[in-house]
Amino acid sequence: MDLATVDHLLSTTRSVRKRLDFSRPVEPEVVQRCIDLALQAPTGGNSQGWSFVVVSDAAKRRAIADLYRKAFDIYRNDPSVMEAYAKGDERHQKQLGRVIDSAIYLAEHLHEAPVMVIACIEGRVENAGVLMQAGLYGSILPAAWSFMLALRSRGLGTAWTTLHLMFEAEVAKLLGIPDNITQTALFPVAYYTGDDFKPATRQPSARFVHWDSWGATRG
Repeated sequence: MDLATVDHLLSTTRSVRKRLDFSRPVEPEVVQRCIDLALQAPTGGNSQGWSFVVVSDAAKRRAIADLYRKAFDIYRNDPSVMEAYAKGDERHQKQLGRVIDSAIYLAEHLHEAPVMVIACIEGRVENAGVLMQAGLYGSILPAAWSFMLALRSRGLGTAWTTLHLMFEAEVAKLLGIPDNITQTALFPVAYYTGDDFKPATRQPSARFVHWDSWGATRG
């Protein structure tokens, strides 16, 4: 493998909001190919209980966006959420400000995305234990991430969003999604503007890696 290319793809695939080009159509065959690649991801017990609902109908996209904005308003007006976001150093606060600004932009323009894709998995977790929950989500989230990578490699971007899940039942009714299907993420899909993306600013990995015991460093 060309490790430089692979590493660049992995380190520059991220949630794209303000740089999504909502004026440019997205070809259905491109979305289908990205889903084809996503379905090569591992899934628990090779169950393949996944589904991807592609929404291109303008009226349905607007209805979903309206529910998303309703959820976004609830979310950002929650004092506990803002308190959690307020933690961190000056660099973190600066970066956070940009993230919040772009999140507001996406909420206001989500209906303009030419395509929305909702990643789903067969089964429900409301009354399930941690083992079943991990297995269920572990059978769709790798595919959802592969979908993002496939989009990125073709000049398209997206943002991993979950706020619409506050109104999962309403979205399910709108799209005819069965009751035994769990929606896991909503992806607005569009070509992106500009040439490339840079790796994100991240804290050193040593802060998050524990060797053999929690809190232990290597060597």
